[in-house]
Amino acid sequence: MRRSLLLLLGLLVLHQSGCFEFVIDGEWEDEEPGDYDHQDRHKRATLTSEEEEDFQAIRGDDITVKSYRVESRITSRFAHTTIRSSVINSDSRAQSIGFSMQIPKRAFISNFTMNVNGITFVGSVKEKTVARRLYAQATARNKAAGIVRANSQDLETFNTEVHVPPGSSIEFELHYQEMMERKLGLYEHFLYLEPGRLVPQFQVDVYIYEPKGISKIETTNTLGEQFTKLIKVTSTKDKAHVVFKPNLQQQRKCENCTGSAIDGVFSVKYDVTRDSNAGELQVSDLHFVHFFAPSNLSPLPKNIVFVIDVSGSMWGVKMKQTVEAMKAILDDLNIEDRFSIIDFNHNVRCWSEDLVPASSLQITDAKRYIQNIKPNGGTNINEALIRAAQMLVRASNQGFIDSSSVSMIILVSDGDPTVGEIKLSKIQKNVKRVMTEEFSLFSLGIGFDVDYDFLERIAMENRGMAQRIYANHDAAEQIRAFYSQVSSPLLKKVTIHFPEGTVTEVTQNYFDKYFSGSELVVAGKVQLSESNTLTSITSASAASLQFSLQTDADMMELDTELAKQQHSFTGFAKQMWAYLTVKQLIRERSLAATVGIKRRITKQITDLALQHSFVTPLTALLVESEDGTERLLADSPRDPRQGCCTGGQALSGPVKVVYTSAPSWIQFSTSAPSTQHQRGPEVEALPSKVNIVDNDPHFIVHLPGSNMDICFNIISKPGHILSLVSDTGTGVVVNGQLISSKQPRKSKLSTYFGIISVYYQPEGVSVMVSTDQITMTDGRNSHSFTWGATAEITQDGVKISIVKNSHVSVTINNSIQVMVLLHRVWKKHPVNVDFLGIYIPNDNQYSPLVHGLIGQFSREPEVSMYDIHEGPDPLKEEATMEVKGNTLRVTRGWQKDYRDDKKRGSNIYCWFIHNSAKGFIDGHYTDYILPDLNSFLQTV
Repeated sequence: MRRSLLLLLGLLVLHQSGCFEFVIDGEWEDEEPGDYDHQDRHKRATLTSEEEEDFQAIRGDDITVKSYRVESRITSRFAHTTIRSSVINSDSRAQSIGFSMQIPKRAFISNFTMNVNGITFVGSVKEKTVARRLYAQATARNKAAGIVRANSQDLETFNTEVHVPPGSSIEFELHYQEMMERKLGLYEHFLYLEPGRLVPQFQVDVYIYEPKGISKIETTNTLGEQFTKLIKVTSTKDKAHVVFKPNLQQQRKCENCTGSAIDGVFSVKYDVTRDSNAGELQVSDLHFVHFFAPSNLSPLPKNIVFVIDVSGSMWGVKMKQTVEAMKAILDDLNIEDRFSIIDFNHNVRCWSEDLVPASSLQITDAKRYIQNIKPNGGTNINEALIRAAQMLVRASNQGFIDSSSVSMIILVSDGDPTVGEIKLSKIQKNVKRVMTEEFSLFSLGIGFDVDYDFLERIAMENRGMAQRIYANHDAAEQIRAFYSQVSSPLLKKVTIHFPEGTVTEVTQNYFDKYFSGSELVVAGKVQLSESNTLTSITSASAASLQFSLQTDADMMELDTELAKQQHSFTGFAKQMWAYLTVKQLIRERSLAATVGIKRRITKQITDLALQHSFVTPLTALLVESEDGTERLLADSPRDPRQGCCTGGQALSGPVKVVYTSAPSWIQFSTSAPSTQHQRGPEVEALPSKVNIVDNDPHFIVHLPGSNMDICFNIISKPGHILSLVSDTGTGVVVNGQLISSKQPRKSKLSTYFGIISVYYQPEGVSVMVSTDQITMTDGRNSHSFTWGATAEITQDGVKISIVKNSHVSVTINNSIQVMVLLHRVWKKHPVNVDFLGIYIPNDNQYSPLVHGLIGQFSREPEVSMYDIHEGPDPLKEEATMEVKGNTLRVTRGWQKDYRDDKKRGSNIYCWFIHNSAKGFIDGHYTDYILPDLNSFLQTV
């Protein structure tokens, strides 16, 4: 079944006088918020199978299609698509020639032009009533009407016709714009291709430019195997070009056929390179866009109540497909998840009155339960949703819900309420009253007998989203695909903000949840300032931890780069900001409580649509000849049965963000972003005198009592793990694993620290720092962050502060601190490798049980120096040291502290102890070699 959509209604008639006339067959939109129950629920217009089969881009009895070209330019996830076609009426009589194009539902038409026998019609977006008034002036006689319908799950149809004399030449050109949405880890750009006949010049070009790089790109098509090898993809680090250019013979259904085999969806999927979890901040033309799509985070546990419509209308294929989907979804639950099932018709039944763990036993029983469901009776949506919310509230009050978990209700229904409370506005209020801010509602509407607009509103108002499920053979796959998008929540309470006075008119910047494989996008305008850098700060909650991430962007760099790109869309940032803002306002408008609010939002939408040439439910595209005497109108009225957008939620108040130190389930804020000054992550400075292990590896132990620095090297093997600090009293471990240079230098293979582990045993939290990333684990969850962004992460008394591409500080209970310094080398260097340095303060508050190569010196030994004299090298004195009952020959020298200057370092003069510190450290250095990175040191 397909929905009716009044997107563009047009029939163009050419009279002998040369006058074009056009009329709308659409519906007017009033300003009353209204009672949605007064809508006619039975007007569910659909396309017949014959209409679907007859769809073709160019229509006419005896016409010659000279060319059909599609070009998409995608820059930073924003696409501008142009479709051009040139047609000649080869018939000996006048006839109507049609041009149709299916476009994504999320897209906005931005322009349409047409040239008929030298008369050019140029489009301009105008406020709907203004456009209709201007259009009416040209429709005083011979009016005709046309209708447009949608005939695909994700597409809408643009449709127009022109009646022309024989031999006439017509050129059509349609433009539309859209933002690519990331789903399940990929962006998808799809084009519906069905020219309906052979075309001498047929070509599709998709140009992609992503400043940070393209990590993968793939193409899929439903056009047939014969076309697979004709799709060519060329790509570089940050650009890709996909071209499809079959010749006449390759377009034929068979060797001698006259019909075209091109009929289906041409799809390009890709993802971008991400060098950090902090996201990607881009600035262009005094507008910014922040993309946030972190990975390498452990999923949050879920609490799910599945609410399934089992009324009589679900009988047959709908129920069979729902049961099939539910079985797969139940198998996908994790053992940490809790769930229950409610099925309803005129009655409401619970498989379990309480949430239960997703154990194999419970999953098996739940699958058996849904398998035995027999649809019958009416539809009591109100009571079913209230029971589901009450189940979650009860579990929360009884302490069965983990504070870090995500609670949601997933409703599957195919019809309007017929039993109990049937007034939709009252159901909406009832559900909102029982849903707490911690719960989300997701609605799946099966088929076209359901009031999808109601399902969308009730989901948006409760921090969720809605999706229509098409009642055909793959309905089960559609339900499973939707669940996959929300099955892996990674973050809660995500806020993306900016320093005070740097940005204005920011789109929604608070998101209740972030799901794996998706992306959160925030856009706005940049304030002019003396700084050339814009900073964004993202704060969020993950499993058991809080974090804050900082991203910086040069304000001029991207514009300079875009100017060099031949096929980029240079206005992408401004258009994306307008696109997101209009989409957000349309959602807010659907939830407006009063006529005054609705009118205010209406004006905002209209003003933006006019400025940025978007055909929205409140604007129209007036297409007129150059002299303005001949006009046609492209209108896009709102369909109350369909809903205009997905997702969205008005928040009740501003978001409060708490700091431990100085990114389609999205909730939209009706209030402006807070102008409160927000600070990014801060790193506590270490004392000037610390214990250091750096380079290959050189140890520097600072003895504050005698104000003396002692140096030594540990000559060990790559792969060995050395104990630096081991404190069984506080439960803290600091260990390092050695790596080697790529090859020996002067017959010596140098070793460096490649991994540093800081383990806090009481909470089971481990921080693993490598040259590639920083990983925090707690036994159940694992979260990874790259060196590519400044960040702050806190969990169970452990705080990680990352400074982009510089260093990371790990602080435990504000009493023990370790700083790890990152050393980068030229990637193609024949010998050197990236490595880490460790800096540990003397004032760390260890227990008396602390030990390790560094830790043992928290109990400062008595050191006496005598017989200081000049050595063979005049710059290096020699002396005798008495320490721990040992007499050692030592040499005066210096090592490096790289904290202020990682390239050259600063000299620290010290007494060097030979033979891997024998006599200065307890035991032998081999006593400090451990089996794994979280091991405590045994007795030395």
